[in-house]
Amino acid sequence: MDEKTAELRDIFIDATGSDTVTENQEESPGSLADESADDGGRVRELVATMRERYEFASDLPDEAMETVVRLYHDGADDASIADDLDVGEAKVFDARMDLHLVREADRDAPVGMELLRSMYVEEFPLAEIADRFDSDEGTIEHYLSVVEADLESTRANDRFRDEFAELLSDADLSGGLTDEAHEDGLREATEDMETDVSF
Repeated sequence: MDEKTAELRDIFIDATGSDTVTENQEESPGSLADESADDGGRVRELVATMRERYEFASDLPDEAMETVVRLYHDGADDASIADDLDVGEAKVFDARMDLHLVREADRDAPVGMELLRSMYVEEFPLAEIADRFDSDEGTIEHYLSVVEADLESTRANDRFRDEFAELLSDADLSGGLTDEAHEDGLREATEDMETDVSF
């Protein structure tokens, strides 16, 4: 220890009354990574609220609808969700539309979605819409469900879709967010540091 360091050490001891520069670490109050992704029933509450607000096409019970939400956010496709629930894929599709869980692929239609949306809003009869697109009514009904789900979600400011995503993506995001925060902190801390390394 050189003279300068010894002087600084003496000043520190005089000021603090201790020669220890670190304190015992206490358990942190928690972090994103520690929090549960779902607060124990909020998903079920949202499903019940949506059932009250909207006319559901699906006849699946709330418990099954909750499973649809969770598996959808786990990245499962309709076939996998249908297998899990032991129902047909059409029921899963109806449930997703009821819950505003529209995939980008759902909008990839063989018909013009903008015109379809316009005709839906203007309440054109199904047969007339099918005739306009030279398509069968079943196909048109399928894409009208997508249109309706998107419109309902938009009118609700995407509230339900966003809250489902927030509840069920927190666990996945927390690791990524804390890792990014850690890396960003390191980057900022070392940004102006000069490195003088010689071998």
